[in-house]
Amino acid sequence: MHIVCTDLEGVLIPEVWIAVAEKTGIPELRLTTRDIADYDQLMRQRLRILKEKGLTIHDIQAVISSMEPLEGAIAFLEKLREATQVIIVSDTYIEFAKPFMKKLGWPTLFCHHLTTDAAGSITGYNLRQQDAKKHTVIALKSLNYEVIAMGDSYNDTAMLIEADHGILFRPPESVITAFPQFPVCTDYGKLFSLIASFL
Repeated sequence: MHIVCTDLEGVLIPEVWIAVAEKTGIPELRLTTRDIADYDQLMRQRLRILKEKGLTIHDIQAVISSMEPLEGAIAFLEKLREATQVIIVSDTYIEFAKPFMKKLGWPTLFCHHLTTDAAGSITGYNLRQQDAKKHTVIALKSLNYEVIAMGDSYNDTAMLIEADHGILFRPPESVITAFPQFPVCTDYGKLFSLIASFL
């Protein structure tokens, strides 16, 4: 039995924080796990900026409501789900992801959640567990699944290493250079063909 674990942002949807940065004019919010490998450092920096600028979860959700999945992502995901089981394994938050899940046809999503106060200020973030992507793959392998994993950023690489087959999709050059063992795809057609070769 095979199962695919895929990242969300950068693979199926645009990077939320980049969209927020463009909407708010705060360039520091453009930084993602493509730029900073330490996720805790990245999130602490984001929350500090949001607090300094007085931005709430409602401001971020307003940006998200105007966003659409990447071109071709819906058709790719539908085709993939016909071929095998798929779980989206993301370091995003349910408060951000839910509108996208509707647009993607309600696939299974493993992610984290935020802590907010009565005014909507984001006061903290809550990981489902440390190294959640890696541990998802370990758990699925313990159930005798052969895992195919794909992602685009540094925070996906532990998942890709743990999987039986890891794939980089549209990664930055820095990730390609750091992890040359993974095949790289830049379009959904070739990505599906590569996954199909593992099934």
